[in-house]
Amino acid sequence: MSVFAVSDLSLRFGGVQAIGALSFSVNQGEVFAIIGPNGAGKTSVLNVITRVFDPSHGRVVFEGQDITRLPRHRVVHSGIARTFQNIELFEGGTVLDNLLLGRHRFGHGNFFAQWLWTPAVRDAEAASRARVEDVIELLDLMPHRNSPVAGLPYGVRKVVELARALVTEPRLLLLDEPASGLNPEETRELAFWIGDIQKDLGITVIMVEHDMSLVCETADRVLCMNMGQLLALGKPGEVQANPEVIRLIWALESDVSRSPDFGREKPGDLVRSGECHQGRQPGGCAGAYRRRTGRQWRGQDHPAQHHSRGD
Repeated sequence: MSVFAVSDLSLRFGGVQAIGALSFSVNQGEVFAIIGPNGAGKTSVLNVITRVFDPSHGRVVFEGQDITRLPRHRVVHSGIARTFQNIELFEGGTVLDNLLLGRHRFGHGNFFAQWLWTPAVRDAEAASRARVEDVIELLDLMPHRNSPVAGLPYGVRKVVELARALVTEPRLLLLDEPASGLNPEETRELAFWIGDIQKDLGITVIMVEHDMSLVCETADRVLCMNMGQLLALGKPGEVQANPEVIRLIWALESDVSRSPDFGREKPGDLVRSGECHQGRQPGGCAGAYRRRTGRQWRGQDHPAQHHSRGD
């Protein structure tokens, strides 16, 4: 059942079209990935959903409600949370402080009730802290719970931002390049956590990502964008086998081959068609990941066995 949809969505900045007549829907409990080259309009889609930008045309519908013109500060109240390409945390605060800020959308009574610290306010505050502690445990942030964010490694900060989104108790989670800047080990942990978020928490996920190993491992369906428009839509293997996507990849690789950095392939680059045709089947995406990184993709056993960053 569709829980989220955009219809004929367009976004222009003067004479530049960032999104052009884009339509797609996302099913309840689905991990839906948006891929494409830089400048394809992927993050612009998330920015329209979260009301950073006003669309030039089209509609955004979540759970049957038109949120196209919803006031920006009401987006989180509607059950939508997001992370960002560039980490947006309060570096002067601790991990716990940043996560508690994510609970701001839940009212703890009026001004006078909070000032008097009534039993109802105390109970609401205790419930918020309990929810934050649950997320800290889920994402293995206990060692960093009271650490200032400014002193944390980049990979841990990315997890803290994901945690802050989760404590808002979203029904739709938007992830903007969550694997950007992560090493292969951290990317594997992220894949397990996305699985937990989908299966254990029942949250629908829309993810913008360049790392095709992560996309193949976690996504139920993939939308490929180019120049602001839909190029292909389907299961990960179907999209990678799409002739238009293949032509796009070869065109991009042809451009790269003429650059001074040609040959310096990165694990997160868009992989060639054929490496992930088996979707989530053993030896499909996992095999492609292994071939590209030289590391073994861990199996489908429970993520809790692997969440330690020291393993």
